[in-house]
Amino acid sequence: MLRSLFLAAALLSSARAVELQLPTENHHLFSGEPEKFYMYVDRTFEGATTKPWEGGSFGFVRTPIRVGGEVVLTKFHEGVDISPIKRDKAGNPLDLVNAVSDGMVVHTSDVAGRSNYGKYVVVEHKFDEDAFYSVYAHLSVVKVKPGDVVKTGSLIGQMGYTGAGLNRTRAHLHLEMCLLMSNHFAGWHTAFSGGTNFHGNFNGMNLAGMDVASLFLEHKKNPALRVQDFVLAQPPYFKVTVPRKGAWDFASRHRWLAKGDLAAPTPSWEISFSATGLTVGIAASQREVVEPMVTAVRDSKVSHRHLTRGLIDGQGNAATLTRSGKQLVALLMDDFPMPVPAPEPAAKE
Repeated sequence: MLRSLFLAAALLSSARAVELQLPTENHHLFSGEPEKFYMYVDRTFEGATTKPWEGGSFGFVRTPIRVGGEVVLTKFHEGVDISPIKRDKAGNPLDLVNAVSDGMVVHTSDVAGRSNYGKYVVVEHKFDEDAFYSVYAHLSVVKVKPGDVVKTGSLIGQMGYTGAGLNRTRAHLHLEMCLLMSNHFAGWHTAFSGGTNFHGNFNGMNLAGMDVASLFLEHKKNPALRVQDFVLAQPPYFKVTVPRKGAWDFASRHRWLAKGDLAAPTPSWEISFSATGLTVGIAASQREVVEPMVTAVRDSKVSHRHLTRGLIDGQGNAATLTRSGKQLVALLMDDFPMPVPAPEPAAKE
């Protein structure tokens, strides 16, 4: 009887509802007033200058082009830009920025010029024992340090306008909720990128964002919603089949993404991606491939390149991975030379 009670308690604990809270006092997302929640962008298109609030939302919301008679937004915005509620007399934002859920600070960047994020903080959250990461960017002040344990609503910093392309007028908080792509980002950065990586595994290129505003709205409607189930519900845009090469760290860390037995002896994996490049499903595949290849794609009259931030190319129901797409898959699969660890200093006699 005691053992049964213990197991029941453990199951209830593991299924504990996730607590989510918006990071600032701006709650207009929930009042149906998106124009007051999102920070607008300045846009000039075909001679007209506008300030659409939609440019501060998640997804393909920026850089319009005309394809035939259709206007297509081609630039991907990986988070949401939340407008300030309070400003001082000079126009500087006064809004405090708080943790969206319980977690631990794993990275802070106090030097604005080291990232397009400006000064930013990354918090790790364990939802049903799986790690997700919230990002708080463009801060004026960082109030935490790596290793700090935070609760829902704990102070993270203060809103600002540090980072690329911002000014006092468009000050905002850029918020993301992400999956970590690789635990070995330094190797990928050396192989495929340039410059200095100041942020270790918590470089923005290693964090795959989801539609965080939709997550908050869905969670508001259903507080029992698991973040995992929210991700799994996202529609795939394309699928890539990759050769199976032993253990796969990303799939092991996120077993909920996989259909079937991860240990099944199949020759390949089929990975489902959203249009933005977020992994939304993994399945064992019997297809024989020698390199990553697109094996399914949503039909489209517009070039897939415009609709997937350049990850795939083609049109209709045919597509191929671009260079960027191949690099994304390489990051996800840890398919790059691992950095050689520095030798330990010899012990003194």
